[in-house]
Amino acid sequence: MALGGATIDAASFSTIRLIAGACCLGLIAMVTRRATPCVQGSWLSATILFLYAIPFSYAYGLLTVGTGALILFGSVQVTMVVVALAQGERLHVRQWLGLVLAIAGLVYLLLPGLAAPSPFGATLMAMAGIGWAIYSLRGRGAVDPLAQNAGNFVRSLPMTLAVSVAATSFRHVEASGAMLAAVSGAVTSGLGYVVWYAALRGLTATSAALVQLLVPVITVAGGLVFLGEPLTMRLVLSAAIVIGGIALALTGGLSGERAELTTPNFRFPTPKLRA
Repeated sequence: MALGGATIDAASFSTIRLIAGACCLGLIAMVTRRATPCVQGSWLSATILFLYAIPFSYAYGLLTVGTGALILFGSVQVTMVVVALAQGERLHVRQWLGLVLAIAGLVYLLLPGLAAPSPFGATLMAMAGIGWAIYSLRGRGAVDPLAQNAGNFVRSLPMTLAVSVAATSFRHVEASGAMLAAVSGAVTSGLGYVVWYAALRGLTATSAALVQLLVPVITVAGGLVFLGEPLTMRLVLSAAIVIGGIALALTGGLSGERAELTTPNFRFPTPKLRA
């Protein structure tokens, strides 16, 4: 809504987004008496977060929504699946079929909005997809998702501010664009990433990649609610294909030692009886 409506430039959107995320997560971390935001997280993860956020914002100024989403999630899938295979995960036939089916459903969903992409825009969006995939993979070992994301957001601010200063001559910020950027940072990015990091602890790299294919479907469904977009048979069919593909892949099972990551290790406590 912000970038597509030209209510804010890409650098300002990214800057406000990350500042809002850092403030929101840092405040919650301090109120809940956790470690200060600068203690958790790392400069490497913050740099990867920056390398996702900046290219993402600039790419959407050069690409249609459908083309951008397809390049973004295609890059995410390829990166996470390649890393999973390199780490020893092995996919069964059902998982490969499910992955192909889900991607086919995504292509069918976005087909009306696809267009020949700008080479520079496509490169930026591919960088954003690779950055998001690596940021996700690094979050699989997060002990404290809130504190780690807060630290990453805080550390990313100097890099983002530097880009914003360099792009001063292109600055254009309307009140509605600034508000949308702040909500994007504090809620849908900041708090959303905390939930995502928490979920990653119970997912293999392959499963995490597959689950993210639901995002474009949820996004289009959100357009029905928030933007008044029409419900079409294409949306219904593509959603069914994507969800069916993901379900097929997730129930396919993993072979090898990496499969144990999907099985929670816990015991039910033995009740103590009193006479």
